[in-house]
Amino acid sequence: MDIVLSGMRPTGNLHIGHLKGVLENWVELQEKYRCFYFIADWHAITTEYDNVTAIKENTLEIIAEWLASGLDPEKSTLFVQSQVKEHAELHLILSMITPISWLERVPSYKELKAQLKKDLNTYGFLGYPVLQAADIIIYKARYVPVGEDQVPHIELTREIVRRFHYIFKKEIFVEPQELINRAARVRGLDGRKMSKSYNNAIYLSDPPEVVKEKIMNAVTDPARVRRHDPGHPEVCNVFHYHSLFSSKEEVEEIEKNCRAGTIGCVECKRKLFEKIESVLAPIREKREDYLKRKDDLIDIIRTGTSKARKVASKTMEEVREAVSLLDL
Repeated sequence: MDIVLSGMRPTGNLHIGHLKGVLENWVELQEKYRCFYFIADWHAITTEYDNVTAIKENTLEIIAEWLASGLDPEKSTLFVQSQVKEHAELHLILSMITPISWLERVPSYKELKAQLKKDLNTYGFLGYPVLQAADIIIYKARYVPVGEDQVPHIELTREIVRRFHYIFKKEIFVEPQELINRAARVRGLDGRKMSKSYNNAIYLSDPPEVVKEKIMNAVTDPARVRRHDPGHPEVCNVFHYHSLFSSKEEVEEIEKNCRAGTIGCVECKRKLFEKIESVLAPIREKREDYLKRKDDLIDIIRTGTSKARKVASKTMEEVREAVSLLDL
């Protein structure tokens, strides 16, 4: 069975963008593939090296949110990156053969340096695509579900695989292929990308009253001044969320009424709240239940990490042989 691998950095609670853009896709994939999903805690340090205090707690909360959203530890291997030390060993070996020029051309390298406005002139930040490549190929993953902005990273991983095979004259790894997430990037409440840093997200952990307040304050069609004015749903954030949470028939009805000016923004927002809350309520309840049983969460992580380590260790035996390293 083909292997799928993906991960998330533990930099804060998950929001509906993660749910619609990532988690629902992961849940579907676990029914068709052998899936490895991991908390990328080492990757978090590449940009949050000066603020690591929350990584451990965030790790447990994200695992709880994964489980509450439908990931099944019986179907998917859920683990924490730093607990599988073989990732670091393979990263070290790959860093010996990866040209610096390859890393400097990765689009997100300059973009993130400009966006985050902090000192990222570090070896770890420059080399994080190599660690990402190690994360993927150590499990011989065939597919990696990503957004379009991550496609260059998968292409770089394929280049590193080819270079390794060429230099060491032994084919060990699989050249991974990207699986583009079906869901479009989820907008934030203000129309920008949904992000914790923009303070424009609806979190899976938000209580109902907070969800309702956020939705009722969401930006709608700026050209629509009065209730009976014709609307333009294509520019409305509320309609965007309806397209993600409401049925096809409901979306068509809302679009028709919006354009005709027969449904007001307040009524539309109330309908949206009901739809989103019907999805978030069971997730929130399961999340809280898991967080009350942290020992069970730890057991799930340990079991998944053990499974991941067995696969990673076997791959590293092949790598050490190819690189002519003593393996006692």
